[in-house]
Amino acid sequence: MERGNKMALPKTVRRTRRKAARLIASAGLALALATQSAQSETLADALVAAYKTSGLLQQNRALLRAADEDVATAVSALRPILNYSASLQRDFGDRRSTSTLTGTASTSNLESTNATAQLTASLLLYDFGATSLGVDAAKETVLATRQQLISLEQEVLRRAVLAYLNVVASREFVSLRQNNLRLLTQELRAAQDRFEVGEVTRTDVSQAEASLAEARSGLATAQGDLMTAVEEYRSVTGNVPGALAPPPRLPQLDNNIETARARAIQSHPDLRAAQHQVAAAELNIMRAKASLNPSLSADGSLSYTENLDSSNFTRSGNIGLQLSGPIYRGGALSSAIRSAMASRDAQRGNLINVQRRISQDVGAAYAALTAQRASLQATEERIRAARIAFEGVREEATLGARTTLDVLDAEQELLDAETSRISAQADLYLAAYDVLQATGRLTTRDLALNVQQYDPSAYYDLVKDAPVPISRQGQKLDRVLRALQAD
Repeated sequence: MERGNKMALPKTVRRTRRKAARLIASAGLALALATQSAQSETLADALVAAYKTSGLLQQNRALLRAADEDVATAVSALRPILNYSASLQRDFGDRRSTSTLTGTASTSNLESTNATAQLTASLLLYDFGATSLGVDAAKETVLATRQQLISLEQEVLRRAVLAYLNVVASREFVSLRQNNLRLLTQELRAAQDRFEVGEVTRTDVSQAEASLAEARSGLATAQGDLMTAVEEYRSVTGNVPGALAPPPRLPQLDNNIETARARAIQSHPDLRAAQHQVAAAELNIMRAKASLNPSLSADGSLSYTENLDSSNFTRSGNIGLQLSGPIYRGGALSSAIRSAMASRDAQRGNLINVQRRISQDVGAAYAALTAQRASLQATEERIRAARIAFEGVREEATLGARTTLDVLDAEQELLDAETSRISAQADLYLAAYDVLQATGRLTTRDLALNVQQYDPSAYYDLVKDAPVPISRQGQKLDRVLRALQAD
């Protein structure tokens, strides 16, 4: 009787219970997904890992430090130059002489030991600014190298985005292929069952077998692509990808393409690097022209020579001014000026090309982003229509109105549509980050990544005054160098 009461529950109560069960299941699934997402690696994690472990960035940071040292080398030419020398000389031999008056011969010993020490000093007083212009040119080169480092940072981060998206998409491809393989296996079994009762022919079974073999081949290809994507991810980030969270929302972009283009032309690191290179070339022309003028320097020396075989010694010193300048050097100075002018013209041409390329890249990036958005929207419509068609064809096949080949074709169309959506989603994200790179905003600073950013001015501030090792600044620089070598 009690069992009968349970079976006789009103429909509204049963619907309420089923609804509650679905809500509980949905809540459990949401909780499981949230837990998995909390433990998954995010795109930001991949970007941070790529920034920290990039050998390309480490290489070019070292090149930047070398450019910093060029400034110190140029500054050193404005400071006093001190040199010392020391020598120890042993003379030996005999000398025989004959007296013209007495006709007697005598022999003398020429052996002696002399020690000499000398200290020389020179200081450039005036050279019409040639050396100072060299310092300024070196500083412009440093600024250009810093911007080139930012540009390389963008390339590293863009490669990390691509590697991350490839792994996510490849895993979805594998999952999709596995589901398709299971579905085709069921279709083959159904075709075999229908063949046994005479509803279909052997041709239908063979078609199902061919589709199943093709699905196995597609799964193997997808698994191979996944392995390749994993290796690329490890190369970029230094880590084997674990559970990857779905990509976050698209980055914030300028809605107006002309605003983005104007901002890129003003602040893109490639353009700034080209501007500093033009400035350095202009300074090199002025430096080459200043080399035609004379230079004035102060020179001085102290020397001490002592005969170790006796008490004889010599002490001397001198100080004076020296004015020197070119008269004729076979046209080398004029050639240097013309060469500097040609380099300046080349850098100006490069600046124009860089500006046009940046403008083109911004326009192309926005065009690609618009196209990818439209493609993804069209793909969603394609999936909806393909799913309806597949379900309809399969139902019609059970009634004998459709063949097995029709079912397999409809299923393949649905698979192609779902595959296109995965690719379109990845391409859309990549297109968005390409816009950031084109506008010069694909950096750790603009993305607000949780990473210690490399400070390009820290090393420069230590070496720009060419410190000596015994100074406090030189000792601090030694500690920095040891830390860099340890890294």
